[in-house]
Amino acid sequence: MNGFSERTSNILKAIVQDYIRTAEPVSSKAIAMKYSLGVSPATIRNVMAELESLGFLHQPHTSAGRVPTEKSFRFYIDSMREFQEPGQGDKDLLKKGCEKTAAIEDILSDTAKALSTITNCAGLMFIPRRESFVIRHINLLPIDSSGLIVLLVSRNDLVQSKVVRMAGIEKLELESISNYLNSIAEGLTIRELRGRIVEEMHRDKNLYDELLAKALRLGAQALENDLGPEESDVVVEGKVNIIEQPEFRGDIEMMKRIFAAFEEKSLLVRILDKSLEESGIRIYLGSESAVEGFEGLSFVTSPYGRNETLGTLGVAGPVRMDYSRIIPLVDYASGLLSKVL
Repeated sequence: MNGFSERTSNILKAIVQDYIRTAEPVSSKAIAMKYSLGVSPATIRNVMAELESLGFLHQPHTSAGRVPTEKSFRFYIDSMREFQEPGQGDKDLLKKGCEKTAAIEDILSDTAKALSTITNCAGLMFIPRRESFVIRHINLLPIDSSGLIVLLVSRNDLVQSKVVRMAGIEKLELESISNYLNSIAEGLTIRELRGRIVEEMHRDKNLYDELLAKALRLGAQALENDLGPEESDVVVEGKVNIIEQPEFRGDIEMMKRIFAAFEEKSLLVRILDKSLEESGIRIYLGSESAVEGFEGLSFVTSPYGRNETLGTLGVAGPVRMDYSRIIPLVDYASGLLSKVL
């Protein structure tokens, strides 16, 4: 990897590990004292100078030590072979949010809070995009003379509801309307069902009786606007944890950029949406996210869903985050949600 000798690789890994723990520039003397690498401080110093020339380290003006760059962290992550198993206390905290009977939004929010608490970073959750819901059943519940609640139940038992105002529907007609909508909806995604209803409505209207026409109009109203914008489906917990990290203290401009980026939910959607098309853990280091405002952060993400990918969860924190601990936590949380949903 990168053509490094084993000695150079071990020194670089030690530098990254030390920086993760201390958030301070790393000196050759410190590496020689703390790690049993079998080489002298002078040799370590020469290797560090070479790594700096290759862009793996940089030297702050006020320090004799070096700081690893994103390039170093990418090397470190790609060469990782050992990870920390989540502790029982961390597992229990994540399970607590997943096992209780609650609305899907509450389960996902509690999981994001648990990730934030455990990692001391920001916990992220991309609530399932409604377009991808595969419908199992539709329920219609009357609320007054001109309104009813449409409940869309997915194969994963996720429920989305919408109040529809439509005069002229009798209670006795609801069962027939519900049966018809279910006959055309089962097994389709919301996007597919919307298209099917539009297709049916464009057929020869003489072929349909008034009841069928009501069913189609009702279905069209229930599915319009995708039940809400994607930006509203992003949950962020523990943003304050980020600004308390040593590398951000005192950097007011950096903190302003990060908080402004977090407030612009569409930027987070761009990052989290990438994981929906991938399997397993994804890691975006600083500038790798290609999203302005998040250059100083890293994202560890994973999709979740039992039968199909429903959403993304993750952790956002400094590039210096402890990946050997955070990657297994994100993976564990993803597995829990996939079983529950």
